[in-house]
Amino acid sequence: MRMTMAQAVILFLKNQYSERDGVEQPLFAGCFGIFGHGCVAGIGQALQQNPDFRYRQIRNEQAMVHAAAGYAKMKNRLQTFACVSSIGPGATNMITGAAGATVNRLPVLLMPGDIFARRNVAPVLQQLESEHSQDISVNDCFKPVSRYWDRINRPDQILCALPEAMRVLTSPADTGAVTLALPQDVQAEAYDYPEDFFNKRVWHIPRVRADKAALARAAEWIRGAKRPMIVAGGGVIYSDACDALKAFVEKTGIPVGETMAGKGSLRYDHPLNLGAVGVTGTSAANAIALEADLVIGIGTRYSDFTTASKTQFQNPNVRFININVAEFDANKHSAMPVLGDARAVLEDLGEALAGSQTDAAYQAKARELHDAWEAEVDRIYAIRNTPLTSQGELVGAVNEIGKPESIMVCASGSLPGDLHKLWRSRHPKNYHLEYGYSCMGYEIAGGLGVKMAAPDRDVYIMQGDGGYLMMNSEIVTSIQEGFKLTIIIFDNFGYKSIGSLSRSLGQEGFATRYVYPQDDVLPGDAVGENVEVLPVDLAANARSLGAHVIECKTYDDFAAAIKTAETIDKTTVIYIQNDRYVNVPGYDSWWDVPVAEVSEMESVREARKGWEEMRAKERYYF
Repeated sequence: MRMTMAQAVILFLKNQYSERDGVEQPLFAGCFGIFGHGCVAGIGQALQQNPDFRYRQIRNEQAMVHAAAGYAKMKNRLQTFACVSSIGPGATNMITGAAGATVNRLPVLLMPGDIFARRNVAPVLQQLESEHSQDISVNDCFKPVSRYWDRINRPDQILCALPEAMRVLTSPADTGAVTLALPQDVQAEAYDYPEDFFNKRVWHIPRVRADKAALARAAEWIRGAKRPMIVAGGGVIYSDACDALKAFVEKTGIPVGETMAGKGSLRYDHPLNLGAVGVTGTSAANAIALEADLVIGIGTRYSDFTTASKTQFQNPNVRFININVAEFDANKHSAMPVLGDARAVLEDLGEALAGSQTDAAYQAKARELHDAWEAEVDRIYAIRNTPLTSQGELVGAVNEIGKPESIMVCASGSLPGDLHKLWRSRHPKNYHLEYGYSCMGYEIAGGLGVKMAAPDRDVYIMQGDGGYLMMNSEIVTSIQEGFKLTIIIFDNFGYKSIGSLSRSLGQEGFATRYVYPQDDVLPGDAVGENVEVLPVDLAANARSLGAHVIECKTYDDFAAAIKTAETIDKTTVIYIQNDRYVNVPGYDSWWDVPVAEVSEMESVREARKGWEEMRAKERYYF
């Protein structure tokens, strides 16, 4: 079959499918892209003649990768999008999105245009030149943030590169961003491709069973533990193992703490679900974690937020069992690794532990902690802070008034910490946080991908003013494509999260408010008579992009707006100002942010003393 390289790429992608548990679906839901000179005549032309491989116009290259990642996360990594850009700034705009996808282990296919393979017209527009090599372009920047990277310098090279790209995209252990750099001249070159290359191919996603000896050792450790706990990570949800986790917990009586990616793997009201664990954890989960003698990590990579910078698990004899498809993660903390699919391992481990349960008193303590935490959530939901509302009570309003089957999307700032503690997840997809990379600007773009994956569900996007200003362009795309989003902007006049962190480090919230400089110096975070807030109208901005906007001043306004938004048939923005100084408490946890060792500021010196005390509690696990 004679066709251009770009035409062959699109035809190949159309015929790739994923399958797990007998459910087969196209691996690619289509293509996001922005055309420039580096792809318009190649991939652009190929997409034009393949309308059944749906192309969707988007406004920002970084945003399209976020949207693809959000879609892939919603689909449990069984489907994704291809993302196309021109060479130059179009390509490098995607690097942040690629990093986020790889950090979060989400499959996305990136196909940036590249410099001329034949070189004779170099330097072309937007080309980065190197005096040391002619085989380098800005696309080499994708290498450290891609799980697979290749440059296609001849049209026949896709015969080898594309199957390898699919292998990585469909691997539960190795998935992430895949980058195929496509030189703009090669995209347009023709080649006689073998017809078999375009046959339908189904990539089977296995449920890898654990080694029997490893299962037996893990069961022995669990039987011998007095205070075991489970740390449920994103792998539980991606593996569709939530029912298996519930059955395992009820068989064994082992309480559960949840990571950011794992929140929702067990309903919030299960009596042995202690909620978030770690830096953004609950009083219940963190109390159990401090004394746990065995931690059973399921599908988690143990970020510093989960381990509280290696201070959360303080039992001197604590040991770890890690259930994971990735050997790299399974061996963290000198753990006993149990390599395998989360659902398959939980089912097999549950059988191996038949009749074994934790002590009744231990289960009773976990249930008491669960109930006490729920009372604390009720307290925070009921705060009616004045004159500005508090973030915690607004989170509660969305959680209680929004539809139970809805999806909440967030990524950055102070909201993830509050949501991790306070959000009551009613189903595995109710809580969608991009927190591996915590990328400001992910929210609206990622939420668009979520809505595309679940068009029948309401999607609530929650973000602060800082995140909104980073990237709001995909409001336009949501309106163009007819995907309604409900975007909630909490305006706290700057960077609330870092302002709070700065104050805790003795730095007075330096440069974290959106205010005019005073005597050419940005003031600290303290409120003062002469501090003048910038005259930014975010509601007007959202309205100018085509959204329906509801402006709120009070909690009651906000609660009514959530109900009103359900009746609007296009993307709706709910805007409210909130108090940047009212925070949800921390609960027996700590995050290592080093404080200046010497300083002329007394407040910094005092903060350093506190840091040194906590730093001494950090552990190695051998």
